[in-house]
Amino acid sequence: MNYELRPLGRDSVSVAGDGQPAGGDGGRSRLLLEISNAVVSELELEGLLRAIFDCLRQVFRQTTAATISIYDPESDQLRVHVLHSPQPETFREGMPIQLEGTPSGLAFTSRRAVLIHRLSLEDFPDPLIKRAFADGVRSGCSVPLVSHDRVLGTITVGASREAAYSAEDAELLTEVARQVAMPVENALNYRRAERERDRARLVLEASNAIVSNLDLRDLLVSTSACLRKYFKHDFLGLSLYDEETGQLRLHALDTLPDGRFIEDGAPIPMEGTPAGLAFASRRPVVRDRLSVEEFPAETVRMACESGLRSGCAIPLISRERVLGVVAVASRREAAFTREDVELLQHIANEVAVAVENVLQYREIAALKNKLAREKLYLEEEIQTEYNFAEIVGQSAALKRVLHQAATVAPTDSVVLICGETGTGKELIARAIHNLSGRRARTLVKLNCAAIPTGLLESELFGHEKGAFTGAIAQRVGRFELAHQGTLLLDEVGEIPLELQPKLLRVLQEREFERLGSSRTVRVDARLIAATNCDLRQMVSEKRFRPDLFYRLNVFPVVVPPLRERAEDIPLLVGYFAQKHARRMNKQVESVPAEAMRALCDYHWPGNVRELENFIERACILSNGPELTAPLAELRPPAGAGGAAAAGRLLPLEEVERAHIEEVLRHTGGAVAGRGGAAEILGLPASTLRARIKKLGVKSN
Repeated sequence: MNYELRPLGRDSVSVAGDGQPAGGDGGRSRLLLEISNAVVSELELEGLLRAIFDCLRQVFRQTTAATISIYDPESDQLRVHVLHSPQPETFREGMPIQLEGTPSGLAFTSRRAVLIHRLSLEDFPDPLIKRAFADGVRSGCSVPLVSHDRVLGTITVGASREAAYSAEDAELLTEVARQVAMPVENALNYRRAERERDRARLVLEASNAIVSNLDLRDLLVSTSACLRKYFKHDFLGLSLYDEETGQLRLHALDTLPDGRFIEDGAPIPMEGTPAGLAFASRRPVVRDRLSVEEFPAETVRMACESGLRSGCAIPLISRERVLGVVAVASRREAAFTREDVELLQHIANEVAVAVENVLQYREIAALKNKLAREKLYLEEEIQTEYNFAEIVGQSAALKRVLHQAATVAPTDSVVLICGETGTGKELIARAIHNLSGRRARTLVKLNCAAIPTGLLESELFGHEKGAFTGAIAQRVGRFELAHQGTLLLDEVGEIPLELQPKLLRVLQEREFERLGSSRTVRVDARLIAATNCDLRQMVSEKRFRPDLFYRLNVFPVVVPPLRERAEDIPLLVGYFAQKHARRMNKQVESVPAEAMRALCDYHWPGNVRELENFIERACILSNGPELTAPLAELRPPAGAGGAAAAGRLLPLEEVERAHIEEVLRHTGGAVAGRGGAAEILGLPASTLRARIKKLGVKSN
């Protein structure tokens, strides 16, 4: 055996400056007096240990390495507090020293001085001692710090030559340890009380900072600033569980610029990470040294490469539900003690409550925004051109349609409204909605022909942020807006073939996914479809899916054109004249009989929409109480009047063709734009071009 255990005796031995006995009590008394003077005014632990250390180095001049270590009951290890070492990578402040296989550990557990004449790795096989031996340490002495029969730590010295310390040196070092043990204990108690006070202050500051934030980023930054007053850390991150991906997602972080290894919003795997383990186990995960062998995930490897060495991950639990994880890391090994973890756990509990409040606030804000969008949508709908207070007319054809609407309204069945452009299909849809059990919710309208094909899917089903170029924020689609309400798809025949299967799925299964998302959204919306196309013809031409047509054609309602309910024209003329005259601050009280006869005799290819546009122009031209109607526009096409007078009735298509040709001559061939044929006829330009092509109209 190359060392000996010596009892903590009280023999009078003094040493000279080179470590040899100095004789008498003078040298010993002088050293002890210096130590007494050095420690009497120190209450702070680190300052006290440094003062003791400086006095020892003046006496034990042969020493090349020395440490003062304090026992850490949390890890059952000694921890270096002050040191002198020519190789700082071997010994460093804060590093742990095992109780097994080290001279310091043997002195601590045996409560005796350990005098080492020749350092042997067989006697002390700990890797730390191997590194010390490689650095040139060949002998040493370690003594325990004992106060009130409690071992507080050890004082250890080492030299580069063998047998550098004598029995007298061990006795003197033991006497020094006995003298400073009580001041060290007082300093430990003082530090414990100070830390308790700091902890209480920190918890109060953190609570005040946490409760005042409704933004996750601001909440984390405030928490991190409070924590840095208590212990140093280089990274603090807040991750929340993402149900869609089954992973944690980093929502906020606070890190030093050169320590940044992960971005906001990055996913954190549940497997192979401390955060995932903390979430799954619902317990704090603390590691004095991060290891890619234990945690092989890429994020841990990047953390180690960025310089992080130790860390702690604590689950955020509120009302028995794990919301996520808050993780803190340091560039130092073993940076977080059990006391630190307890404090972090306490603060994490506060953070969990705040996070739940933030999530609820976001949910409320989302609902508020949804209601605001619905309100804006309804306000826009109220201002639309064809929003009548009621459906005007008393004809048998109209009453038949209204009876159908009243019959189907209480059900949730799909309704397909067919009819020419301008017949009032949207009004019938509104009547069905207002008579249904969904009238308290929104009637959402989408004109499929007015939306570019590439954006129609987003309009219908919504999209996530980043789903495509220009998607800078999440968007809720019309189906979600119509949840528990009614969705009117106008011009449904314009939906492209590639989008029709997704619409069919919503009708059959009442679920869909937003663009850029894998999460299924369930929706309860009644569908009313409207079209001026012959969907059966489109199916035969393979321009419309037959399965979708059959799903839409549950309850078809055909709205008659205005020419088939001519008895309603006088009522409509009066209604429109009052509406537009009031808007223009004019008093139009009557319609000349000649004008009314002309209006009733005209076949109105643009239906109610064309009639309203005509009456609006008449109101503009009227300067008195009598409606001044531009009847020249209602003149029958050339040849049509003579034929009619001769008693020959013309086919409707021929009359319509002749009328369109007459209007085109009037506009000089202009179809679209202000004053164009489409505006005069009250038709969309695309519809008029289709009719021109279908009827073979000559535009010259």
